[in-house]
Amino acid sequence: MAAEQADGRCFCGAIRFKVDLPVTVCVHCHCGMCRRMHGAAYVTWIEVPRSQLHIERGEDRLHWFDSSEKGRRSFCTECGTALFCSIHERPEMIDIVLANLGTPIGLAPQLHIHWDDRADWTVVSDALPKLGGKTGLEPVAD
Repeated sequence: MAAEQADGRCFCGAIRFKVDLPVTVCVHCHCGMCRRMHGAAYVTWIEVPRSQLHIERGEDRLHWFDSSEKGRRSFCTECGTALFCSIHERPEMIDIVLANLGTPIGLAPQLHIHWDDRADWTVVSDALPKLGGKTGLEPVAD
């Protein structure tokens, strides 16, 4: 039986949170903002309604900033861990970096988004659907 909540935290542990399960989606994002924010080829995000995210400790160390005209991102002011993303078009939802969770969520990544913006120095060989185009969410022809 899957857990009803997943535990999460930043690298240093100053910020701790819980996520009520289930999540709505789990995706790998290849956009340039995610690559730069995380220092990685792509980032795996989960999304849940905001009411399912509970900051248990360190909210005063959580810094939000406008990362683009489309949304905001947050990080821990103590260790710099990137944590959450909020998209203005979906204010009732919150995106959470999967790597910051220490509990299984019961859902494997479902697809790649912003595929056309991916780093040319990485190889992705899974069979997950790939979305790209102008919005980053349009089907990509093989």
